[in-house]
Amino acid sequence: MEAANGNSTATLRPDVRLVALDLDGTLLDSNKLIDDDTVAALKAACARGVLVVIASARPPRGVRHIYQQLELRTWQINYNGALIWDEGAGQPVFHRPMQAAVVRQIIDVSRDFYDEVGVHVELLDRWFTDRPVEHYVTETGKLFQPDGIVPVEQFCQSPITKLMLMGDAPMLMRLESLLLPRFGRLVTIVSTDSHLMQIMDARVSKAVALRKIALHHAIRRDQVMAVGDAPNDLGMLQYAGIAVAMENAHPVVKTESDWIAPSNDSRGVLAALKRFGVA
Repeated sequence: MEAANGNSTATLRPDVRLVALDLDGTLLDSNKLIDDDTVAALKAACARGVLVVIASARPPRGVRHIYQQLELRTWQINYNGALIWDEGAGQPVFHRPMQAAVVRQIIDVSRDFYDEVGVHVELLDRWFTDRPVEHYVTETGKLFQPDGIVPVEQFCQSPITKLMLMGDAPMLMRLESLLLPRFGRLVTIVSTDSHLMQIMDARVSKAVALRKIALHHAIRRDQVMAVGDAPNDLGMLQYAGIAVAMENAHPVVKTESDWIAPSNDSRGVLAALKRFGVA
């Protein structure tokens, strides 16, 4: 691991053919924007044939404006890998949802302990909840309204791409300790924000999805660079030949990185692109 302010300043030029980028806390600054120089560098990389792949916990609709800003043509990773989405065709390439019965059991257990916990589900690119959204809101929730506010039994009739439980931090910490022993073999629980618990199928991860995309394009692991900041990025960084953590990253992410870039508010992605010869 080497920090951005380390002694070595020479630009490395490995054969990077695919760059996987997390969004929140990585490519996006604290205002959820991308600076013009980074946009230009990513567009130039694409023009040279480098595949730029967004790898996010967000749904397709929450990524669309960024995808269009960067003028991408690649598949994207959504819901932490539960979905690989072809934005150009407007359809899934890979989708691994959870069984509806499992989701219903998790909701029932959670509501038995905390009736006030917010319950939200994503079905491909549609968002459903059973109560009006008043307090805790995801970044995507700030941009869109639910596709339906309906009873739990109605949206639990088909497989669920992602379940989100929302509430205050002590509540979610307690729920995680209750849910993991019972459902840990069936689902993956990710907590990247103190007020949000994200639950997907146990076989889902950004790493699995990234590997599928790389294999599809006959790109080797050593030709993949991944950049992230949160624990849900860890597998993706471990898979990639070049792993870059942001300065604002979780400590465990930094320990698994080859290089620590400046923070997301200091154009860390651009620094990484330059460091490894992509820009």
